[in-house]
Amino acid sequence: ICICISQNRRDKELQTKLESYRSVSNKNQVLKMDTNGLPVPASTNSVLKNPINVPEKLLMGPGPSNCSPRVLESLSLPVLGHMHKEFFQVLDEIKIGLQYVFQTSNKWTLAISGPGHTGMEAALVNILEPGDTVVVGKTGIWGARVADLVVRLGGVAQTIDKPLGQVVTLTDVVDSLQKHRPKILFLVHSESSTGIMQPLEGIGEICRSYGTLLVVDTVASLGGVPFSVDLLKIDVCYSGSQKVLGAPPGLSPITFGPRAVECVKSRTSPIKSYILDMNFLSNYWDCNGGEPRGYHHTPPVNLLYGLREGLAMISSEKLENVWERHALCAKRLQDGLQNMGLELFIEEPASRLPTVNTVKIPPGVDWKFVTQHAMEKHLIEIAGGLGPTVGLVWRIGVMGYNAYPGKVDRVLEALKEALEFGKLQGRL
Repeated sequence: ICICISQNRRDKELQTKLESYRSVSNKNQVLKMDTNGLPVPASTNSVLKNPINVPEKLLMGPGPSNCSPRVLESLSLPVLGHMHKEFFQVLDEIKIGLQYVFQTSNKWTLAISGPGHTGMEAALVNILEPGDTVVVGKTGIWGARVADLVVRLGGVAQTIDKPLGQVVTLTDVVDSLQKHRPKILFLVHSESSTGIMQPLEGIGEICRSYGTLLVVDTVASLGGVPFSVDLLKIDVCYSGSQKVLGAPPGLSPITFGPRAVECVKSRTSPIKSYILDMNFLSNYWDCNGGEPRGYHHTPPVNLLYGLREGLAMISSEKLENVWERHALCAKRLQDGLQNMGLELFIEEPASRLPTVNTVKIPPGVDWKFVTQHAMEKHLIEIAGGLGPTVGLVWRIGVMGYNAYPGKVDRVLEALKEALEFGKLQGRL
């Protein structure tokens, strides 16, 4: 009797699954069934019978940005084994390129498999132990997420809460370090939700006087603005591959300085992540010198080709020239926006993030209509706000392969047309 009841239950579960399969559709294309009522394998389904077709868009949002032809071509190169000597050569070249853009001599410099969020988690999970206090500068959504992550990892989060559009000051830092005596101070250099660029000069020195590690997020800024991990005395810094570096999403460059490495080595509790354990990752990337490389995981081989080529292009152009190109294009964009009568969200010019520019949405304007018009009519991405700035701003990126005058002019023209068309349609 029990066997029959169990079988009946399994039959009902199977029937439920089949009913759900039958309801799946793609543009009114119902998933095909064979004569037995089972789903037809995808290889014979009309949904997948043709090669993928992807439109070419100009991605002028906060990221990802467009990749250069050189980077895109590298993605179609033959896949190598992750333990092949030829692939190790690629990893070694990426390390050198990352040390260049980070402006650091840190040996523990590599790219983690995963998006910028993975870099955030790797930075904290390796140096944070249960009960440790972390002071987080909260100038937008990313500081808020870091504070949440600290708690998830068993730490104590203390935040420096700043009004939208304002940066963390040296006084804020000193007051908070004196009050909380934290193990870590976390700051977001490029807060892409608000368009703030956090000044970092002098903060590293202050942290060292308190025995505090300085961790910095540069996901939207690395390579696009003057920056040096070593000169700023930053202990851990991470970024993303898909913004200024000009590679596809899916990799998070990261670097650990000597103080952070010592912190990892002297932990009294296990690192709460295997995939992000820098002891293993530094070995696989041959960061320790003399150790045989050991298997850790299979990284996204072809994405790493793309990152290698993006870094090679920056190296060829020279980092100082890349910084200048981004500054000139950001000014061209900002001047164009202001000439249209629009206001920039960040009032203080020195605090504006050149790579992700935030523009105030004028009163009565349907911001979604504007972004949709730019996309539907011109295949140009202009993003709305994120987190605390939803409905308040548009975000326009000037990053990597898109930081050129012609592309800045295209997005300005699309935005102007959308605003004028909206007025005619009574949408604005």
